[in-house]
Amino acid sequence: MASTAVGVLALVGACSSDGAGDADESQSGEPSGEITVLTWRTDLVEDGTFDEYVETFKAAYPEVTDVKVEGITDYEGEVRTRMNTSNYGDVLAIPGSVTPDQLGQFFEPLGEFDEMSQEYRWIADKTYEGLSYGIPVVGNVQGIVYNTAVWADAGIEDFPTTPDEFLDDLQTIKDSADGVVPLYTNYKDAWPLSQWDGARGAVTANPDYVNEMTGTDAPWSEDTDSGVIDGLIYDVVAQGLTEADPTTTNWEESKRLLGTGEVATMVLGSWAIPQMQDAAEAAGGSREDIGYMPFPAQVDGTFHAVAGGDYNLGINVNSENKVTARAWIDWFNNESGFSESQVGLSPRVDGEVPEALASFVDEVELITMNPAPEGKESLFADIDTASGIVTTDPKYRQQIVDDARSGDRTKQQVFDDLNEAWASGRADVGA
Repeated sequence: MASTAVGVLALVGACSSDGAGDADESQSGEPSGEITVLTWRTDLVEDGTFDEYVETFKAAYPEVTDVKVEGITDYEGEVRTRMNTSNYGDVLAIPGSVTPDQLGQFFEPLGEFDEMSQEYRWIADKTYEGLSYGIPVVGNVQGIVYNTAVWADAGIEDFPTTPDEFLDDLQTIKDSADGVVPLYTNYKDAWPLSQWDGARGAVTANPDYVNEMTGTDAPWSEDTDSGVIDGLIYDVVAQGLTEADPTTTNWEESKRLLGTGEVATMVLGSWAIPQMQDAAEAAGGSREDIGYMPFPAQVDGTFHAVAGGDYNLGINVNSENKVTARAWIDWFNNESGFSESQVGLSPRVDGEVPEALASFVDEVELITMNPAPEGKESLFADIDTASGIVTTDPKYRQQIVDDARSGDRTKQQVFDDLNEAWASGRADVGA
């Protein structure tokens, strides 16, 4: 299970720069020449959206001759491999498995955190020793995308407030809507299972939850965020409320299935809303059928949801055109209209809440997870890797799905094994 994180750890020293460059000097001047931009949004490359971005950017900076955009399907895997060389574009989304202490070895600092945080939100997790290396392209809230028509037809009017209520609602949908899959796991594509991490901190309204995981040997229990999240995954599968054969799921097809009401619910960040709306419309359905609900947990009668940045754009420390690379990042976040088009929160501190999320935000208290304490920026990642769980790798949740289907391990046995591994990881790193 440790292969994903180890793949990045092995990159240390692969690039010649020490990442200690002066952002003001290396990124100032008049943009010109060409750059290469790597993106995970292959859909926006294929439909011509990025072509429009490039033309608008070049019009703003006439000395820029070209912006080559590479859409990468297996973004995390391919970019991680390319980072063993210096050839990983000029601008790219920082892979999630890059640990804070590795940022300076692969990315150019964009500025001092104290200064940048006056303008941008959610940059703390791509900050190390006071320097920020990435700016998120959009802010997401974390929760559950659902087909409003399916839930309404099942007679469900209110958001479930507990995991048990959520399970009861899914059972009601299964009983009342013939053939509808109550919750789709997207098991085969794997990465969607990592979206459940978005509820960490929301379950107990604790913005320090992830940091506090580093101080306990047993983060998986009935009343912790990790236990509630992974326990719900286990229960929803064990109770037969997901697709019949998770090994045959298909991410692209799942969008249509949700849009047409053949699937009722998927746990995804708010970034998924416009994609589901587009799929619903393309399949002859209504964009209005796509809704968003908070994770089924309340503290003192209030729902909470984690708000945070999506992928952060950074500059390859080896780039030969950092001036134009920085201009692209600034333009993309301030002028492109990307965050608005994605029904997301602006990464800017003064950004507005999009209409599609306004009602959600009215009912839910948003929280932002606190960064790790100074000097412990990599502690969680170190424990996670040493434990062999690697929570950034969806394989451990695929195993939970497998166990729930087969009954080979009970939910408590799953928790016990995870806690044992986590405790071992803490011991290995001396936490």
